[in-house]
Amino acid sequence: MSYRTRIALAVLLFLLITCTPSILAAPPAITYDSAAKTFRLDAASVSYIFGINDRNELQSLYWGNRLAPTDRVAAAHSLPEQASFDLSQTTTPQEFAGWGSELYDEPALKITFPDGNRDLVLHYASHTIEGNTLTIVLRDISRDVFVTLRYTIDPDTGILGRSATIENRTSTPLTIEQAAAASWNLPRGTDYTMHYLSGRWAGEFHYNSRPVQPGKTVLESRRGSTGHQNNPWFAISQGTVTEQSGDVWFGALAWSGSWSITLEQDQLQQIRVTGGFNPFDFAYPLAPGQKLETPVFYGGYTNEGMGEASRIFHRFQLANILPRPSGQPLPRPRPVLYNSWEATEFNVDEPGQTALAEKAASIGVERFVMDDGWFGQRKDDHAGLGDWYVNPQKFPNGLKPLIDKVHSLNMDFGLWVEPEMVNPNSDLYRKHPDWVIHFTGRPETEGRQQLLLNLAMPEVRDYVFGFLDKLLTENDIAFLKWDYNRNWAEPGWPSAPLEQQKSLPVAYVHNLYSILAELRAKHPKVEFESCSGGGGRIDLGILRYTEEVWTSDNTDPFDRLSIQDGFTHAYTPGVMMAWVTDSPSGGPNHQVFTTAYRFLSSMQGGLGIGSNLNKWSPDDFATAKSMVAAYKSIRDTVQHGDLYRLVSAQADSNFAATESVSRDRKQAVAFAFLHTSQMGYPTPRLFLQGLDPAATYRTRIIHGTLARGTPETASGAYWMSHGLDINLRGDYDAAGIIFEQP
Repeated sequence: MSYRTRIALAVLLFLLITCTPSILAAPPAITYDSAAKTFRLDAASVSYIFGINDRNELQSLYWGNRLAPTDRVAAAHSLPEQASFDLSQTTTPQEFAGWGSELYDEPALKITFPDGNRDLVLHYASHTIEGNTLTIVLRDISRDVFVTLRYTIDPDTGILGRSATIENRTSTPLTIEQAAAASWNLPRGTDYTMHYLSGRWAGEFHYNSRPVQPGKTVLESRRGSTGHQNNPWFAISQGTVTEQSGDVWFGALAWSGSWSITLEQDQLQQIRVTGGFNPFDFAYPLAPGQKLETPVFYGGYTNEGMGEASRIFHRFQLANILPRPSGQPLPRPRPVLYNSWEATEFNVDEPGQTALAEKAASIGVERFVMDDGWFGQRKDDHAGLGDWYVNPQKFPNGLKPLIDKVHSLNMDFGLWVEPEMVNPNSDLYRKHPDWVIHFTGRPETEGRQQLLLNLAMPEVRDYVFGFLDKLLTENDIAFLKWDYNRNWAEPGWPSAPLEQQKSLPVAYVHNLYSILAELRAKHPKVEFESCSGGGGRIDLGILRYTEEVWTSDNTDPFDRLSIQDGFTHAYTPGVMMAWVTDSPSGGPNHQVFTTAYRFLSSMQGGLGIGSNLNKWSPDDFATAKSMVAAYKSIRDTVQHGDLYRLVSAQADSNFAATESVSRDRKQAVAFAFLHTSQMGYPTPRLFLQGLDPAATYRTRIIHGTLARGTPETASGAYWMSHGLDINLRGDYDAAGIIFEQP
């Protein structure tokens, strides 16, 4: 028996022992049926099928539970018109439709040609299949405008990635006025519910659900960045759906600039979702030979409810989106972090930061981060942004003495930066007022006393890269907290040719990504956090370059439960930074919480500490040291395991609970939170999920108590079927319980 045969048999035996039936399906495949002119993508528990119809359009046919290899769907054929008001091109669901002919639905692509023509009809030209990637070329029926569609499918999760590259092969310039990455089409029906995330500063990631009805619903940001108000994620369920069951289609756009996702139910009750660049105030010129590549629009499906939709997406992000060490299957676990902002705000100096570092090290912190105030003439938020030199009054010997001290305490060193911004009161602005985004002769609206540098300008892009590269080259820095504290206003680019100025939102983000990519290549050990006044720039585009995100400026541990609940519908807890801050809460509510409650709330993501350690009591330090040690023992399970939202933590909930289960199912941890006791009712019983029913699990208490008679050791079946009762009483009580196989 050959070596390869032995390996194959061992893998098959492992799958038979450990895997669920859905994963035992046929291996991933992309096939083309030349007789039926049908493309089929199969992976994990998903099949995605579309074909070339009688008009040579790409027509959507099926997206759902994986079909048997012998199953065949009907060949693509354009649908009939519905009277003269809804002709066939509108009624036929297309994969990527140009705005032309009789199309009235949301187009994927709209172009204006120099002769005034705006009609674009895209037909199939060719395709190639390479591994898990399908590439299809479309061409306009008369002009040399080509669109290359790229489809990928992840073997482990069935997540599809779709994008488009638009190319001008004509002899004259053209202008793109609207460009989507993809359109997703769902089965015709009426019993659909739309799920999405909304919010504002300090109130991000509110989870919303509402029936899908005829017409269009637009989720978008026109702010130049992802935005707090909507996040570029969606889910659509059909029929009754719970965390554990029901059909769910879901997706997210990997783009950090202005974006748009349009959900449409047409007059035939067909559902489609189209997403890409926001077409508002947008025009992208393409000279002959030039191309524009859209973001990637990811999509997935499950028939196992909202919880499984999240877990599938989390696994995909961990394995395919987030940066990770070379050769490693998962990202590096997030270290326990301390940030100095609440303790010192802008009043940083070497002695004060050294004292905080010593206190942070005493409780087991692994990364010390100095926040705002270390550079330029930065005494408050009115000055200094743009002048990225170490303040000589605060740090007369530079940053090295502080960094060396932090290293001597067995912590690595991180720093806050806001590279894209400039204060009018700065040397940079006085030298280069033309470097900010603005309209000539119009007011320059300030936000937080700052303006936005125009990264689309090559000289600005090079300046930003240059000072960050110098900072990282001259100092042993392991981490940058990259902040971005305002939205766009007056989005002008006066130095660019007139026809190019509305391409600013795309050019800006491309240069942002290029700076991060070049820094990562030159300084591979440095990690990054995306922060934008909290959750204002969190998306699958920025997550390709950053290991973590700052979830919200609201660190109230009770508010954070609902914020984190909404966040995890779209993004993995492995990137979700959550800080323990002072009590009364530094958030908007000024509520009082115990140290244990604050830690348990934050331990559901990447654990950080932002409290003023100078005001902590000995009991606070003792509790924190114990909590940090407990967190380190469950960190991999929380950050890389499967998340189960046992009881919703949305804003009107009195009780909330989550559970994280390690990938090998040998460890689980449950977190439970009570808002307020009412009429003496006991805490609801918790029924765990995702455990090995035949395995034995022993409990270990992080904090809290279990009801009298609860066994210390029981089977996974017991904890899932019988459940457990936790003693929570009063206001803001919490518990954390670890379940481990002996």
